[in-house]
Amino acid sequence: MKEIDIILEMLKLQQSLNDETNGIGWEDGYTNKNKLISWKRCIYMECAELIDSFAWKHWKSINAPTNEQNLRIEVVDIWHFVMSLMLQIYHTNRIGDINTLAQNICSASGFARFCKEPLKVEEENIYEIINEIERLIHESSGFKYDIHNMLEIYFSVALKCGVNLYSLYECYIAKNILNRFRQNNGYKEGTYSKIWNSKEDNVVMSEILSNGLISIDEIYAALQSEYDKVKK
Repeated sequence: MKEIDIILEMLKLQQSLNDETNGIGWEDGYTNKNKLISWKRCIYMECAELIDSFAWKHWKSINAPTNEQNLRIEVVDIWHFVMSLMLQIYHTNRIGDINTLAQNICSASGFARFCKEPLKVEEENIYEIINEIERLIHESSGFKYDIHNMLEIYFSVALKCGVNLYSLYECYIAKNILNRFRQNNGYKEGTYSKIWNSKEDNVVMSEILSNGLISIDEIYAALQSEYDKVKK
């Protein structure tokens, strides 16, 4: 797939997920249950979780290894919300349609490098990565923000966390399926359990993917099978 096709497919999937989860018209800032939506808050809260994947604490587990599996999960989660914010901005400000947004993402600063090989986390300085994550927090937590700056910082952070466009796409598709599964099993109502026999559902998803399942239906069916075991 071409880079723009990858970006466009992810945007369309995110639009569809947001429509299903929040109701048509969520771009106006509220769900169909009249719940306020803040994509910026979603971004900086996920950034905080990304920081916790590193052994940054000076008083606890100072020699703990970086949780690389969780790095990828959090990088993908942040991308969900960055895309959602951009979809909202382009819709409400009438900047352009989803195709225009995809083209602008592909022409954004740092995108070309994001399409190349990712860096190796173990060879990077974790404090430099954390500093960049905090730049993204700063960019997304103020009243004034620049989505293009967010994109540039995000691409850099993702690469240093070992994720490029192609691995992001693979992980995003899997997480999109998991998010749909969660919504279909009571996530919004608070009845869904993220812990399946002592494993978080993200981990279960990773294990399912390692078995070579690639189709959306196969992955969803495997999730349902594992979740049914928890409910028994």
